[in-house]
Amino acid sequence: MNIPEGETMRGDQQEEMAAWFRSLEPIQPKDMVGLWSGVGIPSGHPLDGVLENLNWFGKRFHSDMRADALLFTWRPGRLVPIEPNFFPIGLAIKIAPFGRTFVARHCFSYLQKLLRARGTTASLRLQALDGVETAAMVYDKQPIVDYFRRIDDDGIAGMMCVHDDPRRFFFKLRKLTG
Repeated sequence: MNIPEGETMRGDQQEEMAAWFRSLEPIQPKDMVGLWSGVGIPSGHPLDGVLENLNWFGKRFHSDMRADALLFTWRPGRLVPIEPNFFPIGLAIKIAPFGRTFVARHCFSYLQKLLRARGTTASLRLQALDGVETAAMVYDKQPIVDYFRRIDDDGIAGMMCVHDDPRRFFFKLRKLTG
């Protein structure tokens, strides 16, 4: 299933996206080292559109298998890793409609310096999902695991799983060179 940029899905979006994700090839953690730009894939999840509204850039995976889980664009050409612990995921999901507003984007741009992570915020490892081992990013202080599958040579799909929440947030990452 090829999901074009900006296209919305009909029917049970969560089930369709999960089936598409499972159809992709697994990826090894070592193949993810580097800087990746990201974009959400609409799937009927409450967080659809929130990260983009807040100028989410993507993720960075280091060779020691540590990760900057949430990278945002602060100023043109400047990336800021944000500490996910400042945003309890349950609360973030509940107030997601606010996260898509201009006010949220404006406030977040001013708060980024205060919310900056003082180090990496997640670990990258091989982990089983539906009986298939693939790269997974486990957040240090949140009940979140992002699983990854390969779309093509430079692109991967991500599926964010929050403990005790059956809904999944889907996104694409594109590897940057240089």
